[in-house]
Amino acid sequence: MKRVHLIASAPLRPPQIFTIFTPRIRHVCHCSQALRVSRIETRQFSRSTRSLAFTKYTLPRSLKPGTGIDLPAKMSAVPEAPRKRTAYIALGSNMGDRIGWIEKACNEMDARGIRVTRTSSLWETEPMYVLDQDRFVNGACEVETTMEPLELLDALQDIERALGRKKLIDKGPRNIDLDILLYDNLQFDHERLKIPHIGIPEREFVLRPLAELIPDKPIDPSRPWRLTADYLDALPPSKTPLTTMTPLSSHHPPIQALNPSRKTHVMAILNMTPDSFSDGGQNISQDNNPTTTTEAGTLHQTITTFLSSGASMIDIGGQSTSPGTPEVPLHEELARVLPAIRLIRAQFRAPSNPPVLISVDTYRAAVAEAAVAAGADIVNDVSGGSMDPEMLPAVAKLGATICLMHMRGTPATMNSLAEYPDSEGGLIAGIARELVARVRAAEEAGIRRWRIVLDPGLGFAKVGPQNVDVLRRLEELRSWPGLQGLPWLVGSSRKSFIGRVTGVPTPRERIWGTAATVAAAVQGGADVVRVHDVREMAQVVAMADAIWRY
Repeated sequence: MKRVHLIASAPLRPPQIFTIFTPRIRHVCHCSQALRVSRIETRQFSRSTRSLAFTKYTLPRSLKPGTGIDLPAKMSAVPEAPRKRTAYIALGSNMGDRIGWIEKACNEMDARGIRVTRTSSLWETEPMYVLDQDRFVNGACEVETTMEPLELLDALQDIERALGRKKLIDKGPRNIDLDILLYDNLQFDHERLKIPHIGIPEREFVLRPLAELIPDKPIDPSRPWRLTADYLDALPPSKTPLTTMTPLSSHHPPIQALNPSRKTHVMAILNMTPDSFSDGGQNISQDNNPTTTTEAGTLHQTITTFLSSGASMIDIGGQSTSPGTPEVPLHEELARVLPAIRLIRAQFRAPSNPPVLISVDTYRAAVAEAAVAAGADIVNDVSGGSMDPEMLPAVAKLGATICLMHMRGTPATMNSLAEYPDSEGGLIAGIARELVARVRAAEEAGIRRWRIVLDPGLGFAKVGPQNVDVLRRLEELRSWPGLQGLPWLVGSSRKSFIGRVTGVPTPRERIWGTAATVAAAVQGGADVVRVHDVREMAQVVAMADAIWRY
């Protein structure tokens, strides 16, 4: 005999067709003989009590959810596709590598068929209830699952155990915490699990990330007029404002894009190209070979100067994106960037300092994969993942942070696509909408929201005064719905719009104009500035931070 959970009334008589549920599959069964309930199971079933009303044999008396019934082993069953459900899971950690634990938990959910479809930002929060413990990192994720609520709870608790969680104090320190917040529109009341989670209305560390995912969704189905954003707005202001966290590498502190006293990163540009607009050929020989002793020595000196001048990141590129520049073959781009990455990783290992942050400037997935394998931390894609359909899935698999830049078309066509009609909201609205679409594409590919940095794309599908307008209105982009809480990289260094404003035709001589744009970027909220003249711009950043980041 087989023991199953049945939602039906009793007795059952032939030739009824009814539905039974086992822990992982639903079956449509054809009953060939009369069946009676043998006993009531103690385990609850998660669906509502109901009776089968489609035959004259069905009695008005229904079995309670979880009723057990014995079926002959020879009974046939026709599998029916399991129903996909949407649930929202709270994520938390305040021990060790907090972001790392959360990412491992999300990866484990994916591996177990609990598909993570979207994530919130990660937020650093003060402890609640038990105050004598370290700060938490909290977030939320949307998942797609065929598991019923209690089965999902069991799976999440098993993931916690697999990651080494030991609960010593209720609401105390933990390396990973996974809680079911919502499950479709279900209200579920069990001694082990209550849905919606009873703590949602009072916890900013839950509401803040949940409101990123579903601001306009009711939390309590019995009060459909009150939305997630309404609960968040009703909370009193927190003593320490929450800030988002974007990891760059496991060796460096994350960017806290909403922290008003954060310091701005200086990203040094290292173009391993013969044809970049302002420094082509500066870091590579005529035969494009950066591995010779002479070239390696020059490269080592350049990197040493970058770091001693104040750079905290180095962005390495092997393909020029200047208008009209031909695309180089894949093997050539790899031959340009990989030796530079390996040289930095091999020769710049200060025992008392973390490894240098390395970004790879590429729009090719194969280059991104090889660069990260060689030691790069960040993928900087000028196309926002649009020029290579494999880029976003590849970065999701790598688990790296990606910078999505706003651009239209390709480097060859972008300047002909710089119209932003007022009838469609104008320049800022156009950039914002298109970046929101790229963020969604990244999330759909599996990239976690907390692994995304944005770039407004100065000089890319923007001409002349449009670039000045972007700098002037950067704060509007930062505050745009769908882009809030994400860090921003701004790359204005030596660009042609600076030459037009200042009357300086030679890119290398546009230092003063670049300095003004860097200061404007910091004032507008940039988290990273990408520059050629590291020593000078690091001083500008230091002064701008002193004025606006205090």
